[in-house]
Amino acid sequence: MALSDVLLSPDKRARVVDDCLVLIDQEVDDKGGLSGMALKAGYKAVQGVKPGFVKGVVNDLLPDFARGVEPVYDEAKAQNRPIAEHLLAHKGRVADALLAITDRRAEKTKFALVKATYERLRSTAKNHVEAAIPRLGKLIEKHAP
Repeated sequence: MALSDVLLSPDKRARVVDDCLVLIDQEVDDKGGLSGMALKAGYKAVQGVKPGFVKGVVNDLLPDFARGVEPVYDEAKAQNRPIAEHLLAHKGRVADALLAITDRRAEKTKFALVKATYERLRSTAKNHVEAAIPRLGKLIEKHAP
């Protein structure tokens, strides 16, 4: 069964979205230094767009994200490798796939604050996404073992 079919199934989707929100919160909380301060400020600004905004965006992006990660997930399954380990070994590829999706989404957003925040933080995004791959791998293993 395709990763997108599993993660988007009616009995799992809401739990996957909730776990993604926890992952995002943990990753943002873990950031330090000047880039961490900028990321935290940007995340807080985006959260303030409207109640439930981030949850709605995660829910909307989940199908594309699942399809973006699917080739690496399929490789792990075909090679009988742990998914989290395989995603980590290919973290650059996974990050590029996810960021291509968010780049397209940010380009089309009607929320000027979101677009400006994304553009301001985009230069460091790949490092942040790559740092999140271990948690992402565990999340996928939890929902699509």
